[in-house]
Amino acid sequence: MSKVIISTDKAPAAIGTYSQAVKIGTTVYLSGQIPLEPQSMQVVSDDFAAQAQQVFQNLAAVCQAAGGSLNDMVKVNIFLTDLSKFATVNEIMSLHFSAPYPARAAVQVSALPRGVQIEIDGVMEVPSTN
Repeated sequence: MSKVIISTDKAPAAIGTYSQAVKIGTTVYLSGQIPLEPQSMQVVSDDFAAQAQQVFQNLAAVCQAAGGSLNDMVKVNIFLTDLSKFATVNEIMSLHFSAPYPARAAVQVSALPRGVQIEIDGVMEVPSTN
């Protein structure tokens, strides 16, 4: 199987040596998204809820570019600089996903790129195009 690079201008451009997502067969590996507004490449807000909302919007755009949606995600990794914000993440995630929910991990980290408070990556399974 060949590697297909997924890219969309509806999500922030990569700010390093990585792709927004890579598809192998029907599995899509999504790189971490931080709360950058795609056109300006600036952090959307200092407000945590606004940052989390933007991250899910960015992930949704990459999922769509790969031929799926957030509900096709099978694994989500959430990185937070303050684990006490986890309840807010759950509230916002419930607006973007429907049951059955993906497997998930959430960890607190000391810092994230651009000083943001949240980053999310994951794995998505999309229907075969054959």
